[in-house]
Amino acid sequence: MKKITIKDIARELNISTSTVSRALRDSYEIGAETKKRVLELAQQLDYTPDPVALSLLNSHSNDIGVIVPDIANPFFATVIAGIEDVAFAQGYHVVIYQSHDSYEREVLNVKHIFNRRKDGLLVSVAANTHDYSHFKDLHDAGFPLVFFDRICEEIDTHKVSVDDFEGAYNAAEHLIQQGCRSIAHISGPQNLLISRRRLHGYRAALMDYKIPINEDLILASDFDAEHSLLLTRRLLQGNIKIDGICASANSIAIGCHAAIVEAGLSMPQDIALIGFSDLPLAGLFNPPLSTVSQPAFEMGRSAAKLLINLIKKPEDNKMLISNVLKTSLIVRKSSLRNG
Repeated sequence: MKKITIKDIARELNISTSTVSRALRDSYEIGAETKKRVLELAQQLDYTPDPVALSLLNSHSNDIGVIVPDIANPFFATVIAGIEDVAFAQGYHVVIYQSHDSYEREVLNVKHIFNRRKDGLLVSVAANTHDYSHFKDLHDAGFPLVFFDRICEEIDTHKVSVDDFEGAYNAAEHLIQQGCRSIAHISGPQNLLISRRRLHGYRAALMDYKIPINEDLILASDFDAEHSLLLTRRLLQGNIKIDGICASANSIAIGCHAAIVEAGLSMPQDIALIGFSDLPLAGLFNPPLSTVSQPAFEMGRSAAKLLINLIKKPEDNKMLISNVLKTSLIVRKSSLRNG
């Protein structure tokens, strides 16, 4: 005979699997009438909980899984330092996984974290992820989950990000105030919310200053210096003369910087350049790279606090929290024409 699962019950009642799971656990989040319907159908179908799944949900390892695209990226390394700062003080160990911006690797990481009985997951989504069902399944099973930086809006859980729109707006506005009028924008992958928000910030700044938006000057790059180098070369060899570039990430800005130098152009006189997410070595570039700085350490601390509270006191997490942190403009010689 086919083993009845919570998915079968959810399908029969036309409710989500997470609602069924919580009703069977007598969660305060589920109303009495819904609990009654779930329990009656579970008894009618002779539903038996999976003991392995129950043990996974009810046991504690004091380990927190963290998935980042690339631990070598200084931004994510600093976020992890913030996570560990809070986790260690609360008696948790942090286990780091890398997706290397691969969807397939991210899915495997999620399965490993669940199967190895980690208590919760902090994650920044891979650039190649378009399908979030692996996170939905985890969340529906009642597994504590918090997104940071590259967040997923489709899943109702806590999130920590920066004000990407405002940061990109301030970057574009800075170039405009330096006299730039033909400003290119090289964004990250457009499936990521951070890329779309930063592009919207760039567009809004140009519109507010009555500067026409030329779609030919808006390009999407991988978070990869080599790819952005090729795109910037194409821009510089095109028919449209540009005098400024807003790069949506500093991994992109590095390629832009190299292409401008390679072309024999000067920064900022010929082209002013600004990136996003400060690098420790940004001040050592020639010329030093202007950027939008993110509070990476505080992002890690905030995400860890939310997750640990979700693990320890699930009943206190009725209201979903979306922490949006402020960015700051770091102006250096790559963009500073006036002053």
